[in-house]
Amino acid sequence: MFLYIYVDYLALYKPGFLDDLLAGIVHEFDTGPTFVAIALTLMAIPILMILLSATLPARVNRTLNLVVATLYIPVSMFNAVGESWTYSYFYGLSIGLEVLLLAFILRSSWTWPRRTAAPATLAASFDSEPLRRPDQA
Repeated sequence: MFLYIYVDYLALYKPGFLDDLLAGIVHEFDTGPTFVAIALTLMAIPILMILLSATLPARVNRTLNLVVATLYIPVSMFNAVGESWTYSYFYGLSIGLEVLLLAFILRSSWTWPRRTAAPATLAASFDSEPLRRPDQA
């Protein structure tokens, strides 16, 4: 979420960007009500995912993370379309980081355990050794 916001913010420093913005154009799109609604939706989804990831049941959370991350990879890559090569390192780095994070979310969601482990199993799994009583050391 922060990458999306900071990339948009830092794009304001590109020469000519503010002139286009003041003329009502962003990435060759008119900045009318439809554009603003789509932009708000694209920012609201990652913001809501923070809350939803913490509150939804595991099965729904897993599915939602898979769907949203899958849809956001092309959205992230679309941001590079039509950009000048002068700023390719900026967009390349930001899009690369976004895609890496989305791939991590996909992999984590895909490999989530299907069942909740017992607390004793979780405590033992941190060291990859079974729990032992102190007198068995």
